[in-house]
Amino acid sequence: MRIRVCHLYPDVLNLYGDRGNLLVFHRRAQWRGIELDVDQFLLGDRGDFSSYDFIFMGGGADSRRTLLLKNLEIIAPYIVDAVEKGTVLLAIGLGFQLLGRYIKTEDGDVMVGAGVFDAYTEMDSSRSVGDILLEATADLQEELKKAGNMDITTLIGFENHSGRTYLGEQGKALGRVIKGKGNNGKDRTEGAYYKNAFGTFLHGPVLAKNPHFADLLLVKALSPQEEISLEPLDDSLEILAHNTMKKRLIR
Repeated sequence: MRIRVCHLYPDVLNLYGDRGNLLVFHRRAQWRGIELDVDQFLLGDRGDFSSYDFIFMGGGADSRRTLLLKNLEIIAPYIVDAVEKGTVLLAIGLGFQLLGRYIKTEDGDVMVGAGVFDAYTEMDSSRSVGDILLEATADLQEELKKAGNMDITTLIGFENHSGRTYLGEQGKALGRVIKGKGNNGKDRTEGAYYKNAFGTFLHGPVLAKNPHFADLLLVKALSPQEEISLEPLDDSLEILAHNTMKKRLIR
């Protein structure tokens, strides 16, 4: 088995250790005999994404937002088309914001995003920083359990983002915040998902702290249209680390 991966903008979106998500994804695939081909899609590159199984975007500095959006407006239709056809996507932090409907700056300017997620961001001087714990939404909980063969329905990470993100009428949250700020610090939502595309503000990297989430992405990348089973791994240490942090945050 082989998975084709596109790492989108690694030259710009490379903050907070988010590159580690690909390392975790790669290693958990490798342990099961699954091969990965990873292509880097740099700023200024053009092309479609129809041949990829998994697209990854990390977090980045707000100062790069305008530069990235100029390039994204060219390739956004190809990203949307890939997601509509079932391609798996994970976007972190600024990557998540860029794939929403729009970003409204502090000056009131509206910058159009890629439109993968029914979400929008309003920038302001507030910043959400700290450890975060959330309960996955009900329709994702069973998927997480099956994919990772683990009885875990929570996600943990570290948030560090400015502005406030809101979901539209069709938007679905990745989870409900138990501890932390989440999308906007008001409605207790965190992240978003649409089909096999997931956006979140969880750094850490998120897949290192949540092996069950990594396995869900693996399952979907291998077979987006039907359910398959992965060979179980010994994740006793990973589960212990997750649960220890969970208990600490609940206290």
